[in-house]
Amino acid sequence: MAVRFRRTLRKHALTATVATAVAATTLYAVGAANATGSVPRSDKEIPNLTNVVNEIKAYYGDTVDGSGEHHASADSSYAKQVAGVEARAGAYLRQAVRHPRPGKKPAIVLDVDDTSLLTYNYELEVGFNYTPASNDAYIQNKNMRAVFGMPALVNWAADHGVTVFWITGRPETQRAASVRNLAAAGYTSPADTTHLYLNTKAPTAYLPCSAPTYTCTTTEYKSGTRQHIESLGYDITANFGDQYSDLNGGHADRSFKLPNPMYYLP
Repeated sequence: MAVRFRRTLRKHALTATVATAVAATTLYAVGAANATGSVPRSDKEIPNLTNVVNEIKAYYGDTVDGSGEHHASADSSYAKQVAGVEARAGAYLRQAVRHPRPGKKPAIVLDVDDTSLLTYNYELEVGFNYTPASNDAYIQNKNMRAVFGMPALVNWAADHGVTVFWITGRPETQRAASVRNLAAAGYTSPADTTHLYLNTKAPTAYLPCSAPTYTCTTTEYKSGTRQHIESLGYDITANFGDQYSDLNGGHADRSFKLPNPMYYLP
């Protein structure tokens, strides 16, 4: 999320999410259909925006604290779906750490927004009306909560010899705030300049699409960075993301998709 190539299709994304709140496995197909520019032939083909927002709030188990902040609930459909993904990932990682690839250092890669940190509170605060300015102000001044269960999974992997990397579309100006928030959310692995990759949108030696003019898509940026991590001697055992653009492009033994009906990033 954040500035990360985000929201060029913002309005399309929100209207595409009504089916996801009911059956999250349809997210990509619905989002992709809108992203390709299909035009509704009548209003009956367009989900009502108010209903979509209410579906999203119900899916996340919306609660409001004493200061008016919205939060997802630990017993929500969202949390249960995340737990299912984590259970599969945990079983896989337990096998992977017992059988590492010879001569390679095991690693996992994670996106930040809605993979490691939950943006739900921000989305409700701005009424799903993302702007770079509002998002930056939120990230600089507040901490997002962790995606349910992810710190435990990631910390377990780190405790068993797996190196943790983050690749995010957040800009370099949000590095300090991102490091602060990841630590506050319970992630114990170092989110330093070696392990946390932010999108500088500047020429980068290992990203051919970044020079002389930056033209990288999300998939090119993230898969190219994973390839760079592999070149350092790591085997990316698992890659975690909430968008298919976090996962496409290979350079990981296995990918795990976290649910996110709030937006779609091509």
